[in-house]
Amino acid sequence: MKQAEVGPDPVDTRLGARLAELRADRGWSLGELAERSGVSKSTLSRAERAEISPTASLLNRLCGVYGRTMSQLLSEVEAEPAPLVRDAEQVVWEDPASGFVRRSVSPPHPGLRGELVEGRLAVGADIAYDRPPVPGLEQHIWVLEGALDVTAQDVEHRLGIGDCLRLRVWGPTRFRCAGSDEARYVLAVVLP
Repeated sequence: MKQAEVGPDPVDTRLGARLAELRADRGWSLGELAERSGVSKSTLSRAERAEISPTASLLNRLCGVYGRTMSQLLSEVEAEPAPLVRDAEQVVWEDPASGFVRRSVSPPHPGLRGELVEGRLAVGADIAYDRPPVPGLEQHIWVLEGALDVTAQDVEHRLGIGDCLRLRVWGPTRFRCAGSDEARYVLAVVLP
């Protein structure tokens, strides 16, 4: 029995098209974007053509180059956000390579500076970002389940259930599931 071919994920297709559009708007070649982002031309090309599903790290690098948060970029490939976002309508994005699941609980809106994200990290998951998508980005990280290690400005913070870390992000950050259970947290993001 022949298996049906599965095409690219529709979100990846829209995301790839938006990434290509952002690059074209700036008049950059793939080579110029590769230099600015530190991502290979082949990976950028494959992401724009939706041949690969971009990782959280890749999207973070591109968001930094384009001056957007990840939520802003992801919201640009969805319909105009409504003031009320029902649970079933919240966009969920998963990075299977890192064990990171991201739910846009309160997605960005052009008239607002803040948003809420639910993050889930599988046991052993470890995500490092080399820079914030927007320098000086304000973050509030509130742990709901499990334990989370967050490193920012070379300081590691161990967060348990109910703990909240508040910071402005200027440099590299790292999120690591620190316990034997999945870590689930709320991330409030506020643009500077």
